[in-house]
Amino acid sequence: MGRTLPWDWYGGTIPDNAFVDETAYVETTFSFFLYRSTAAEGLRIGRGASTYLGTMFDVGPGGRVTLGDFSLVHGARLICDAAIEIGDYALISWNVVVMDNYRAPLDPDARRSFLESFARGDRRAAPAADTPRPVRIGNNVWIGFDSCILPGVTIADGSVVGARSVVVDDVPPYSVVAGNPARIIRSIQPGDSSIS
Repeated sequence: MGRTLPWDWYGGTIPDNAFVDETAYVETTFSFFLYRSTAAEGLRIGRGASTYLGTMFDVGPGGRVTLGDFSLVHGARLICDAAIEIGDYALISWNVVVMDNYRAPLDPDARRSFLESFARGDRRAAPAADTPRPVRIGNNVWIGFDSCILPGVTIADGSVVGARSVVVDDVPPYSVVAGNPARIIRSIQPGDSSIS
């Protein structure tokens, strides 16, 4: 049956297979408009975590998203066909895209056939057209606005992704990365308050 949110402007529900800790905050059930997971637990939002307007859980039938304790997601799109794991105390800014699957073939001929078949099907969500590769975002990671995290990437604990970056490779712990493709621009020490 799903659960409603008393403050919600949208008349949707939180799916039954989405666990939301009682101390977590979900601004709107519209975030689940593209949620199709049939996993026993397709989403877990941890203690004190928050998701705000514009956040979209685009989770395919076999997908599972975890959002750690006290993490905050503000207007990001999570495209998941296998697994996206976000650690504790993570901060994910607006217009960030985290994807474990491209959802379209890279080969031009295969992409053409895919788009032709897609045009005749359900327009709400593209099926997985490729093998998904899980994405892992560690604890205390900050991802700046308009960034894109591509399939198979791990961003280790304490790292920062600069605004408008495209992350194609793993990010080591306590690193600042930026650019397209994102490159390490400096290391940070735990407790370091300057990022510039």
